Amino acid sequence: MTGKPPFEVIVAAHGRTVLRVCRAVLGPADADDAWSETFLSALKAYPALPAGANVEAWLVTIAHRKAIDVTRATARRAIPVAETPEDATPPAAGADPDAAAELTGALARLPARQKHAVAYHYLAGLPYAEVAAIIGGTPEAARRAAADGIAALRRSYPGAPGSRVPT
Repeated sequence: MTGKPPFEVIVAAHGRTVLRVCRAVLGPADADDAWSETFLSALKAYPALPAGANVEAWLVTIAHRKAIDVTRATARRAIPVAETPEDATPPAAGADPDAAAELTGALARLPARQKHAVAYHYLAGLPYAEVAAIIGGTPEAARRAAADGIAALRRSYPGAPGSRVPT
């Protein structure tokens, strides 16, 4: 016995967080594929993970790398479409789909560093030290990027807490 929970428990405990991060970084069209790739890679590496490791930070790191892979692959191919595909995953119960689309758009318009810092800290709940380890830089720089991202979201997204809605 390794002292670690079965991998199925890891997926159940952290799957939603990883999906939220993938959606925030990539958008809904590519998030499901990145989520799947994250857990396939994690399954292969799980036996070598130390028993006391921060599993959530480890998974978000893998998701970050998979998001980079998806972004690079998307940049290499050009597929024109008449309309964008529908969201494959239904929104949470009671969620306003228009508000979710607006927030996704607002996140997509952030600079990459801010978008990643917001996703990893606010959606995945990682401390700034771990965010910095994933995106590079210092914890202070990660905190600044997340704060700048949240400030930009409050200015541009009318549904954000503390946002200034024109009257």
